[in-house]
Formats: sequence, structure tokens, C-alpha cells
Amino acid sequence: MVRVKRLRGIGAVLAGALLLAGCSDAGSAKGSKDAAGPSKSGSGPADLVPMPAAGSISWSRCDDSSFECGTLSVPIDYGSTSGPKIKIALIRQKATGPDRIGALVVNPGGPGGSGIDFARYAASAFPKSVLQRYDIVGFDPRGVGESAPVRCLTDSQMDTYTQLDPTPDDPAEEQALVTGFTDFGKGCEAMSSQLLGHVSTAEAARDMDQIRSALGEPKLNYVGASYGTFLGATYAELFPGKVGRFVLDGAVDPSQPAVTANRLQGGGFETALDAYVDDCVAGGSCFLGATRDEALTRIRTLLADLDAHPLPGDGKRSVNEAIATTGVLSPLYSRDQWPDLTVALKAAFRGDGLPLLELNDVYYERGSDGHYANLMYANAAVNCLDGPAAASSPDQVKTQVDEFQQTSPTFGRALAWAGLSCGEWPITPSGKPHEIHAPGAAPILVVGTTRDPATPYAWAQALAQQLDSGHLLTYDGDGHTAYLRGSACIDTAVDTYLLTGQTPPDGKTCN
Repeated sequence: MVRVKRLRGIGAVLAGALLLAGCSDAGSAKGSKDAAGPSKSGSGPADLVPMPAAGSISWSRCDDSSFECGTLSVPIDYGSTSGPKIKIALIRQKATGPDRIGALVVNPGGPGGSGIDFARYAASAFPKSVLQRYDIVGFDPRGVGESAPVRCLTDSQMDTYTQLDPTPDDPAEEQALVTGFTDFGKGCEAMSSQLLGHVSTAEAARDMDQIRSALGEPKLNYVGASYGTFLGATYAELFPGKVGRFVLDGAVDPSQPAVTANRLQGGGFETALDAYVDDCVAGGSCFLGATRDEALTRIRTLLADLDAHPLPGDGKRSVNEAIATTGVLSPLYSRDQWPDLTVALKAAFRGDGLPLLELNDVYYERGSDGHYANLMYANAAVNCLDGPAAASSPDQVKTQVDEFQQTSPTFGRALAWAGLSCGEWPITPSGKPHEIHAPGAAPILVVGTTRDPATPYAWAQALAQQLDSGHLLTYDGDGHTAYLRGSACIDTAVDTYLLTGQTPPDGKTCN
């Protein structure tokens, strides 16, 4: 699946780019008995060993005087809690008013998104009423950002990797893609061997409970977006008795196998692209064409042409089909970024690929100096550990392509081939798809957007139905996630829940 950095709004998203890991498979790493009481019912993880007592967080002022920074030591392996530890990096802004409710832990998704960066965003974007009554706490999950980051490739190797042909046309191109995926995994193993087998979502959820305990909170209050909904649901499965107020926005369906999730996400992006071109056509004199079909055909033709004839980019990298596809996908996450897509497509039709390349670089978190953040490395490591690959061979992909293309004529073929990204992963997956019920958990608010490109609305419906205490709130709109996206109706419902615990009426839909 795909993601793009977007700290302007909640919901940096789900999984690796077209040449990275497919959707997270609802990892259920083997669990541990914990004083918080991990669930033994349903399909939840098994109880094996006691959880350790949480350590302490030593807070000190960050550069910004309104934030405190700290670290918390946690076991690398919860099955061997006396073994090596890593430090989880945290950030906190204390509640600004009286009548404090507690700490509100936030996660932006990914996997691989920085919770530290997101907490800084939340402290400026969340309403005053929430900031007055909650400490805002963010953390970089294990393997991410400042928390023992996973590394896999050099920057120049990553440049090459992002340009691999995502739609191979012959055996040589197929082999090049397989080799690229294999070398990526080998690089992760060589550069991050100690942690690579211990970055599952279940282990990150256990880290969250260590954080909860270290903060002195009896319950965990949480806002998670996109993949962060899977992290939150996994926590609820492990520790249902410790669930406080949980907002899961842009939800993932943990029961979907990777191949199904990737195909459905392709459909989500196709829906978002349809909405973009419909908006262009409705405005009159659309540069793409007079109808939806004309507009889509022009975009698809551009991507196909770039497979053989790349455009100039930044002088060092050209813009081929891989770069352009990522550049088109990236701004579909938010309606606010549709104008960026228009600028980039118009430039490409003039023979200038640089704006598409810049959108690609935002997606991959590649800086102007050519350095990549670790987001995509963590993304692949988590996804490939959380569940079986969508495909294990080119022949298997070929049996899937037609169905992918039926669901997503524009992106389906590339997403089908992306299913190979975990096929040669050096670490055996520790999880598998399964429903999450979390019996005994307090009411959980699941938020879904009807035209969400990255986490299709049906996933929010599914998660809300699976969770014994799930309540669905619907945003009839465009873009990935709904909270703080401009809908006063959604924001009021979420804020009311966070402040009072009252869920919206069943079936509530906002525009």
C-alpha cells in the first residue's frame, strides 16, 4: 500500500509505495501475559510470558519550550524481557488548562510515521478544548524515526530502487523487480539485524502499554490515523481493560489478507482519481478532457508512455513510470493537494517532469539534499513482519493482475506487482490476518471517509462491526481520514467523544 507525509492533516498513511510492502496484514505477534490483562478470547495473541514492569521516563525541555522530550527503555523481545533493550523516543505537551482528563497518545500512521512530528502538529491543530484537558503525547514506534530506526539502503541505492519498473513487460524486467525487492530486504537485514524481527505491530502495541504505565495512566486514551487504527485495534485486542477513549480514523480492516487489501486500496485510489477528474471536468475547460473517460485515458496514456520515454527531472533523475505513478498517487490523499496534481500533470504534458518528481520525493520523504528519512524502511519492515506476502513469485502475480486491473484500471497492475515486495523477506512473518473483537473494551470510535483513497470506507465499516464496542462515524467526502479535515460535524463529534466519552448516534453521517 501507499503513503505520503502530510503533517498538515491527520493521517500519514498506510504502507509502502508501489515498490514497497503491501498492506499490513493485521499482525498478531505472539502475546505476553500482562498486568493490564491481555485478552485470551477470540483470535487474539496467546499469553506466553509476563510483561515487565514499565520503566520511567525522564522528561526534559525540548528546543520548543512548550514540549518535553524523553525516552523509555523497552525490551527488544517481549519473549525475553531480560534481554537487550531499545529506547522509545517520546514528546509531550502538558494540558494547558484545569480539569485534566489525562494523556492523549497520538499516532499518524505509516507504518513508519513519526508520532513525535505528529504530536507537534496535534498541539497546534487540535482544538483548544482538547488541548486544555489532555497532555498530548507522541512517540516514534520501534524502528521509526528516533526509536532505533531501521535502515536498509544508502540514499543512492534508494534512488535506484524508487525507479524500478513497477509494471514489468518481459522476464528481464520481472527479474529486475524481484532482485530489487530481494536486495532491499537483504539491506534491511544487514543494517538492522538486531531489531528487524521485532518491529511488529503487536510489539509496538505492547510498547504503548509500557508508555501508558510509565505515564501513570490507568487507561490509554488514543487518536490513531490510518495504520494507526490497526495499531490501536491491536492494543485493544491485547489490553481491552486498559482502553480509554479511542479514535480510529481512516480505519484498516485487520481481517483482510495482503492481496485483497492491496487490490481494494487500488480501488480506493481509483475512486479518488475519478473524483479529481470529475472536479476538473465539472469546472469546464478541463485540461485533461471534456469527460471522465477522456481525462482518465490521458493520465493512463501519460504513465504508459513514460515507461519507454521518461521525462527530464532534476538533472540527475529522470521521471519514468514509477516516479510518475507515485507523483500522481501522492496528492490524491487530500483534496487540498489536487491543485498540486494539476500543476504537475500540466508540466508533464509540456515535457517537464520535475513537479511529478517533487511529489514523489515528498511521498518518500526524500530531502532536497538527497537523504531519505527512514519511513519507507520501517514501513517495509513492519508490513513484512505483520503478515504473509501478497505474492511469492511472478507467476502468482500474473494470476492476480486481471482482478487488480478490474478494480483499478490506472494503478491495479502496479499494485499487483508490489505484492512481491515481501515475497523474499529475510524474516518469517509473525502475524496473520484476523478479525479483532476486543471484548470488554470501552466504546471505540471508528471514523471512515466514503471516498478515502488509502483506507477504503468499507474497511471502517468492517472494523467498527468487528470490534465489540465499535461505533462508526461516517464522513461523506474526499481524502484520507476525516478528523480536522474541515468538517465541523466530524470535528464536533470527535471532540465531544474525547471530552465526555459520548459516542455519536449510530449511523451518523457528516458532510
